[in-house]
Amino acid sequence: MNIKPSAAIRQNYNEIAELCRSTGEPVYLTKNGEGDLVVMDIESFSRREKMLKLQEKLMEIERKRINGAEYCSLDDLEMELDKMIAEAEGDHHAAS
Repeated sequence: MNIKPSAAIRQNYNEIAELCRSTGEPVYLTKNGEGDLVVMDIESFSRREKMLKLQEKLMEIERKRINGAEYCSLDDLEMELDKMIAEAEGDHHAAS
């Protein structure tokens, strides 16, 4: 865990930015010895946001499954995808 005083962001912006990019980890900034802000590079932040959104979707699917929602097997899903691909290829050939 990287912890720096808040003054460090003003004095050493490039160093902190490089630390974030090189480690992929956030830097925790303190003010008067207390946690104040978290700084991280945009790529790591975007990846973290995508993971959180995916986790939310998976949790919603699991809640629905637990509550009795119907779902299909992998074999059913594969057949449905094959059907959709065949239909799309048929539409593509018809347009040619």
